[in-house]
Amino acid sequence: MADRRTVLKSLALLPLAGCAAPPAPQAVPTTTTTTTTTSTAPVRHDALYELEKKYDARLGVYAVSDTGSSIEHRADERFAFCSTFKGLAAAAVLHRNPLSHLDTVVTYTEADLMKSSAITRQHVRTGMTLRDLCDAAVRHSDGTAGNLLLRDLGGPAELTRYLRELGDAETRMDRVEPDITSATPGDPRDTATPRSLGTDYRRIVLGDALEPAKRDFLKDLLERSVTGAKRVRAGVPQGSKVASKTGTGGHGTVNDIAVVWPPNRGPLLVAVMSSKATADARYDEALVADAAAYVLKTLT
Repeated sequence: MADRRTVLKSLALLPLAGCAAPPAPQAVPTTTTTTTTTSTAPVRHDALYELEKKYDARLGVYAVSDTGSSIEHRADERFAFCSTFKGLAAAAVLHRNPLSHLDTVVTYTEADLMKSSAITRQHVRTGMTLRDLCDAAVRHSDGTAGNLLLRDLGGPAELTRYLRELGDAETRMDRVEPDITSATPGDPRDTATPRSLGTDYRRIVLGDALEPAKRDFLKDLLERSVTGAKRVRAGVPQGSKVASKTGTGGHGTVNDIAVVWPPNRGPLLVAVMSSKATADARYDEALVADAAAYVLKTLT
């Protein structure tokens, strides 16, 4: 009888044991990682906004010093580039050909001339070498010379192709002189941003986009330009060396893309582009000079 009672007690305890709560799992250590995101807000340059008000213009500026310091104001907005393309066209001709190609004589006719053809007008009967056309286009901003450089390349689309090879995804050339000078607001044809155009010039003047001898040839032409005395050159410290290409068009478009070597300082890229609302607006070269002066004062 005692053994029977013992067995019954054991069976009664079995369900209670089955319903017992399982042991609590061991705590697993956790690691919390804190990620800090730092964002740099664009610096607002009130002085450049004031220049826009003073000259009733839209102003684009992109400038970079040799140390990497920069100034950006509407740097990624589109502006008509007008004759600033001529330095790039010369660079493309140089890049795609041996230096001996510059001795090639190019012929043209009276029909190729236009208002800005001050140099090419003198040589219609004999033609001009590509070397002299580069000089006329870059130093004197001769429109026919610029068009003949494009013709040597194979047309405006080939200049765009060259710029893509440089890494410029923004600048586009669609037409030739004088059509590109219409500079109609909102028309994307023949436009660039200050950042894209300035970066192109930085690459061909200061970088290795061109072989040294070709770079030196183009840099010399840009340094001896006769069209920009009242633009970037007028806003830099005395004693500075400047290599620049200007552009001028409708709607008050006044541009200057320059590499500046201030006294005892490394080179700076200064790209200034501007436009106005009305087609026959006056040209204010002082706007470019004032913008350049602000850039040099801020970055040097």
